[in-house]
Amino acid sequence: MVARHMSRPAPIVLIMAAGLGTRMKSDKAKVLHELAGRPMIAWAIEAARAAGGGRVVAILGHQLDAVKAALDARYGAGAIEVALQAEQKGTGHAVASALPALAGEPDDRIVVILSGDAPLLRAERVAQLTDACAGNPAGLALLSTVPDRPMPYGRLVRDGAGTLLRIVEHADASEEERRLPDTNAGFYAIRLGHLRADLATLRADNAKGELYLTDLVARAAGRGGAAALDAPFEEVSGINDRVDLAAVDAVARRRIHEELMRAGVTFAAPATTFVDADIPIGRDAWIGPGVVLRGKTSIGERARVDAGCVLTDVAVAADAYLKPYTVATEAVIGARAETGPFTHLRPRSRLDEDARVGNFVETKKAHIMAGAKANHLAYLGAVSVGARANVGAGTITCNYDGFAKHHTTIEAGAFIGSDSQLVAPVTIGRDAYVGSGTTVTKDVPRGALALSRVKQVNVEGWADRYREAQSRRKKDGGGRAE
Repeated sequence: MVARHMSRPAPIVLIMAAGLGTRMKSDKAKVLHELAGRPMIAWAIEAARAAGGGRVVAILGHQLDAVKAALDARYGAGAIEVALQAEQKGTGHAVASALPALAGEPDDRIVVILSGDAPLLRAERVAQLTDACAGNPAGLALLSTVPDRPMPYGRLVRDGAGTLLRIVEHADASEEERRLPDTNAGFYAIRLGHLRADLATLRADNAKGELYLTDLVARAAGRGGAAALDAPFEEVSGINDRVDLAAVDAVARRRIHEELMRAGVTFAAPATTFVDADIPIGRDAWIGPGVVLRGKTSIGERARVDAGCVLTDVAVAADAYLKPYTVATEAVIGARAETGPFTHLRPRSRLDEDARVGNFVETKKAHIMAGAKANHLAYLGAVSVGARANVGAGTITCNYDGFAKHHTTIEAGAFIGSDSQLVAPVTIGRDAYVGSGTTVTKDVPRGALALSRVKQVNVEGWADRYREAQSRRKKDGGGRAE
């Protein structure tokens, strides 16, 4: 968290996010494309809030309803305010569209203007930008950058004393101006009074016929000149297409891994691991190669998540051990519990402390209580398995009758023999036994043994006679004896 300057009000934050992003080749608004589990626009919001931003106003246009719904779902209804830019007539027009939302704010309030498609901007940079604006006589600060490759960005034009005179957009720049190294990064902080006055003077007399927000720099030159802060190109680089999206996603994930490792988490192969933003991982946890952690997942202290595990919205408690290729969704894994290898925990699965589910066990709406285990080859759906119960290999709960699903209860200490079928609704009583190969269709009382087997018949000598008959048949050139 970056603390804001406590002697002034929190800045208002405007986020420009009205474009569709045609180069994304998508039916979805560009700012809703995700990287590291967050919609693109959310990265700007998180940076602004971490820097001490107050009101946040998203300037939306294309797919306004969809973007607003995503913001409401993430932050709460109305927490992020919305201003409509019905037509896209340039960056100056975008910011002007938000002025009515700021009608009651005083002129000395600082307004930070961010881009919704540049998610790598750090909160520290936003705070620096705000501080620079507060200390600048012209009441304007911006970020500049030197790209690592030719980019069609606006160039910063200065006089001989270094005062920033104006920004010339690439389309309007001369060849000499295009050779200037410092380019506009597209992030600003300005006092609201200057913003109101200067926006009213903008004219669309340029190559694109748009209202340029960058023309505010020329207005500020008359007040002594705007402050320009250098920022790394990687940090301010925007996303235009899916190639950019993949590149920025890789940087975001690298940052996430580095922050977690510095906080005491071990990554066996961080370059192969995908951890979404906002996922807490406890100290001394160990994350194996190829692990994917998504959504609202959390990992407790000293937990071990081994190779190839994929977790979505899963709470993993301290000291749990997820063996390779555990796949889990909307599940809870308790302290010291073990899963895998090759376990599938479907939604509403819960493993209490010291529970174990192993090779090729699938669960859904299942509560596996403390110390219970199903070590291999089982399907446990719509079931509660009591403490210390044992579920043998090949056991399945038959919970669906073609119309409705029913619950199975296995009480504490029960033993379910291998290759058993538990036909719900049914209860296996405390400390009861179900013999191997049993189909249970009625409740089993506490401490009872349930068996449902056809009587075994042994035919003496049959196997020897069968082999002899087959051998004679083969010698005689005939087919297999029936």
